Amino acid sequence: MPSEIKTKSTKLKSERKGNSKKKKEKKKEVDNVNAKILNRIIGSSTRENESGKGQLVDLQTLFSQRQDRLWKALEERYQYNSSVQRGQEFLLNHVNSKVELVIMYIDLVGSTKMSMTLPVEQLVTIMRAFSHEISSVVESHNGYVLKYVGDAIISFFPCGFNRYLISDNSVQCAKSMINVIKNGINPILTKHDYPELSVKIGIDEGENVVVQYGYDKSSLIDILGYSMNVAAKITSLTAANKISVGNAVHKLLHPTIQSKFELLSVDQGWKYVDRETGELYKVFTMR
Repeated sequence: MPSEIKTKSTKLKSERKGNSKKKKEKKKEVDNVNAKILNRIIGSSTRENESGKGQLVDLQTLFSQRQDRLWKALEERYQYNSSVQRGQEFLLNHVNSKVELVIMYIDLVGSTKMSMTLPVEQLVTIMRAFSHEISSVVESHNGYVLKYVGDAIISFFPCGFNRYLISDNSVQCAKSMINVIKNGINPILTKHDYPELSVKIGIDEGENVVVQYGYDKSSLIDILGYSMNVAAKITSLTAANKISVGNAVHKLLHPTIQSKFELLSVDQGWKYVDRETGELYKVFTMR
């Protein structure tokens, strides 16, 4: 009998230790999650504070480089080389699969009027300069150019393990594009009596299917998905030199960035539905 009691006692102690260990592991897991969230918030604001002064210098350097390229292009002494190869190489590793991406449409405003009023050579120079400089901004923010469609550039940012930071990054990238156009490109264009440029940018996030249309590795690779369609439509609703994001991106943004957006009222033709709630999909535009 004493032997049985001793066995039960040992078993109880073992179970208590096991439960205690599980509680500690659970607490540690919760603490780790909280720490990650806190680090995300602190990290983002720290980056903003630390990069504040350096960012001004970097912007000036970037503007100078872009203006130098544009001066030479307008004087026919520089040829731009924009390519989608980098984006195609990334997508090649994900063919026939679903990938979570932040999709960005960058639409050049007023290109139809330019095509009707400018000589072909001037229009081509402006379009090449626009495509190259915007593409370089995308790549500097670790994004990829998917394709050039008329006067629009479609790019994407793989979400990876952290959708929050990628969403923040995509908005920062969009802001940099507008900054580059307003303060880097337009001052040079106006000096050459060219029309100033402006853009409207739409961003959305979600799963997309990577499709390759041919059987060899050199065949075109494209992206199909709901967020692709929504991002295009969001762009059409956006005002010049403004950024609009779908609710999927807006809810992932850092509070300091999120607070700079306001709900965009959409027209009656807006039929896109939120995949989580089943209600009309909300769109937010930067103030």
